[in-house]
Amino acid sequence: MLAGVSGESSRGIRISDTDRERAAGRLQQALAEGRITLDELEERLTTVYAARYAADLRPPFADLPGDDIVAVPPPAAPPERPLVLRSGAGSLRRSGTWTVPSRIRVQTVLGSVLLDFAGTTLPPRVDVTLELGAGSARLLLPDGATADVDGMVSAMGSIRSRVGSIPVPGRTHFRVHGRSAMGSVTVRHRYRFAGFRF
Repeated sequence: MLAGVSGESSRGIRISDTDRERAAGRLQQALAEGRITLDELEERLTTVYAARYAADLRPPFADLPGDDIVAVPPPAAPPERPLVLRSGAGSLRRSGTWTVPSRIRVQTVLGSVLLDFAGTTLPPRVDVTLELGAGSARLLLPDGATADVDGMVSAMGSIRSRVGSIPVPGRTHFRVHGRSAMGSVTVRHRYRFAGFRF
């Protein structure tokens, strides 16, 4: 057990420099409103800057209006579960209108993969993890979308991206990463020919 932890843990959570600066700002506001004097400000600021725990920050504000000076952070939202697409020896295809989450994981042993993102609604960023055995993977992006494929590694095969890699405001950006044992990975926009897009 760390020295001093057992005796001080009951005092609550430790505060940050941001908490101290926010408290000092509240005191400066109280001075401007005429609620405290300059001498009181200096005395209370000494307490604020010496505070280590949330409980230490509260006494200087005991007689001032306002919310609790130390806001308790809300619990962090659990990370979104990725959409997992698996295939053994066959093709895996998603196209048309389908629900595209911000995280996708593709796992195949043998076969082709086609993920067509051009005809559906997309979040601002999409993280695609590819874990491919032997086979090809094509990701078709909507016009204006960008993709970073620097995190994709191929043992025997090729990785080609025919779209920009720098995010563009207002356009979906893809991060494509993972491993391919044998085969090609292609990221591109849809081709247009004689009015058709493919």
